[in-house]
This record gives sequence, C-alpha cells and structure tokens, in this order.
Amino acid sequence: MKRALRVLVACVATTLVISLGGCATSTTQKQQDATVAQTYDERLAACKKQIEDITDFKPQVVIVLGTGLGDYVNTLDVKQTIPYKDIEGWPVSTAPDHAGNLVLAEYHGLKLAVMQGRLHHYEGYSEQEVVLPLRVLHLLGANTAILSNAAGSLNPNFKVGEFVCVEDQISSFVPSPLIGQNNDELGTRFTPMTDAFDKDLRSTVLKLGEQNGIPVHSGVYLQVTGPQFETPAEIRMYRSLGADTIAMSLADEVLAARHMGMRVCAINCISNMAAGMEEEGFTEDSVEEMAKGSSKSFQTLLNGLLDTLEQ
Repeated sequence: MKRALRVLVACVATTLVISLGGCATSTTQKQQDATVAQTYDERLAACKKQIEDITDFKPQVVIVLGTGLGDYVNTLDVKQTIPYKDIEGWPVSTAPDHAGNLVLAEYHGLKLAVMQGRLHHYEGYSEQEVVLPLRVLHLLGANTAILSNAAGSLNPNFKVGEFVCVEDQISSFVPSPLIGQNNDELGTRFTPMTDAFDKDLRSTVLKLGEQNGIPVHSGVYLQVTGPQFETPAEIRMYRSLGADTIAMSLADEVLAARHMGMRVCAINCISNMAAGMEEEGFTEDSVEEMAKGSSKSFQTLLNGLLDTLEQ
C-alpha cells in the first residue's frame, strides 16, 4: 500500500514538473519572440538614424534594381552613395552583380532611394532581413516602390529580352516577411493583397512599352527561394498554377511594401526561358548578360514611369 502511494505521488510530481516545464517553455518562447521583434524594430530605427546622420535626403520613391540592371544609377543625378556595409545592421548583398549600394539620387527633382542590389533568401537571410532595407526607406519617407528583377519566362509567348509588368503574384513558396509579432507602426496585422500592384502605374508601363516599341506583357509572377534553378517538372507545376514568370526575389518585397501601404509597381526583365521550355539551357552568367542587354529599354520604361510620378 505504501509502495503504491509512493508511486502515485511520484507520478503526480512528474506530471506537474512536465506541465510546469511546458508552461515555462511557452512563456520563455513568447519572451524570446518579443525580444526578437524588439531587436528587429530597434535595427529599423538604428538604420534610419544612421542614414539621417549622414544626410537630410528624404526619398519619395524606392527603386530596387535587379540582376543586370544596376547601371541605371549612372543615368541619374546622384547625390550620395552609401555602401550597405557602412550602415550597421543593414544586411550586405552577396549575390553576383549586386553592388550593394544605397544610391540617393534625383530624377527631374523627384527624390529617389535606389537599391543597387537586393537581398535574397538563398544568401542565408531571413524573410525579415530581406525586406529590412525597404522598411527603413519607407520610414525615411518613401511611399512608392518600383521593383525590378531578371526572371525566367514560363509563358511561351513571353520571349527573352522582353518585359513583364506584374499584375499579380504567387508568394506561397517563400516565407512571408509578415510572420511574427506585428509592428503596428508599419501596418496592420492582416494585409489585403487583392490589388497589390498599382493599376495606374502598371497601365503607364504598358502604354510606355507600346509607345516606344518595347514588348511589355502583363502577367503573374512566382517567387522561389533558390539558389538552385528549377527542374522541368517544377516548371510544369508552376505553369499549371498560372505563373508566367519566375525568379528568386521581389514577391517578398511586395508583401512588405503593401503591408506599409506603399504603391507598388514590379517589372520583370525576361532573361531566359524556364527549364524544359527550350533545348539550350541557361546559366547564371547568361541570365546576367541578357538582363544587361535589356538595360536601355528598361531605362526608357523606368524614366517614363518616373515622369508621371513627378507631375
């Protein structure tokens, strides 16, 4: 009888320890989550302050330049160039052909914050880090985001060297930057994405293409994490979902921008046909070269779009 009682007491004690341990773990996890959120918010504030200590430039528009498109900054009235590495807490771009500079410039008086290179998940950055620069630039005053990248075409009618002005996106294959504790100063907890891409900006880009003889399509973009290129089987799956273009960036930035209430325009430069859609394959170098070959047309589209924003 005494032995049975001792066993019963031991079982109850073990259950209490496990239960309390679970509560403690749950509480600790919540505290860690809060600490991470607080640290991230502090990083946003610290990066913002560092830039404000360097310059009083207040950007109106953020432009993110993708692979092969970084030379666009040479056409602008550059006021200041700040390497990412000089801003403590700002992630450093390690991708090929991404210079890693924040270029503050003007175009006909319109103040631009141009990201000469972006961050990617395949570089080892979290979804929060990938969009940190965009969030900082919004806090500095920018309310419009023009995003660009080199992308593969899943649509046989969209050829290499042409452009796609994104009308919608599929972001289900990458982690959302909105996961975690919400910063109410940036945006609401649940962000609607029905009209993620500004219709007026998109209409302008399509008209500019028509006026200047530049093939510009309207299509659905899909982001994957990379860094490996997709297999033909994966491309067939993505095509069945309705995707027209694919790459390893941009969609997560769209989510962050819309969370902050920014107007968004996204332009894909078609650098290659996706895996299995043509006999010849493609490489990192060929993607970069094809995007660079389209830089002049990209400049025409982008400048024309900025002309409408300055009015």
